[in-house]
Amino acid sequence: MALRLGDIVPNFTQKSTDGDINLYDWAGDSWVVLFSHPKDFTPVCTTELGRVAYLKPEFDKRNVKVIALSVDDVDSHNGWVGDIEATQGTKLNYPILADPDRVVADLYDMIHPNSNAALTVRTVFVIDPNRKLRLSLTYPPSAGRNFDEILRVIDSLQLTDNYSVATPADWQDGDDVVVVPTISTEDAKQKFPKGVTELRPYLRMTPQPNK
Repeated sequence: MALRLGDIVPNFTQKSTDGDINLYDWAGDSWVVLFSHPKDFTPVCTTELGRVAYLKPEFDKRNVKVIALSVDDVDSHNGWVGDIEATQGTKLNYPILADPDRVVADLYDMIHPNSNAALTVRTVFVIDPNRKLRLSLTYPPSAGRNFDEILRVIDSLQLTDNYSVATPADWQDGDDVVVVPTISTEDAKQKFPKGVTELRPYLRMTPQPNK
């Protein structure tokens, strides 16, 4: 069964380029980005793994651990790492899970038979410290993933977990945010002392409260 937002994600123990990993133990109290790849030595995925390695300090600042997955084995992964580092100009600084037995692929519904019954699709899972699935994105093989967008959504999730706000279209960290509909305008003006702009009774904006 496909995972849905808010579901507790299943645990697993699997080999990786950093040794055996039990997801829950490895995650600890961090957020997790798990992103899958159809197989090793594929061109688009090679660029993605390099990009995530480059952005890892940004994930670290947000208390996010990143982990990749491919259906090939660890020996194959280790060979691929050399290509990633040579072509992308960055050191791979996070683990790649091996999933030749498709255990994780099946748990996380990564096999889409109408796309390819043998390969995992290119999916991103954002998991919070309570092991809940907060975001899932599935990309076609031809389109490289935008990891700046994934960081942006994590910023939104972490902000809205702590304040009674939502983030509007194309929001970037530091932009104005939306007051959630469950708060009256009167209460919002008390809660958000930087000010509330009422565009419509249901659409109220306020400066980002933690800036």
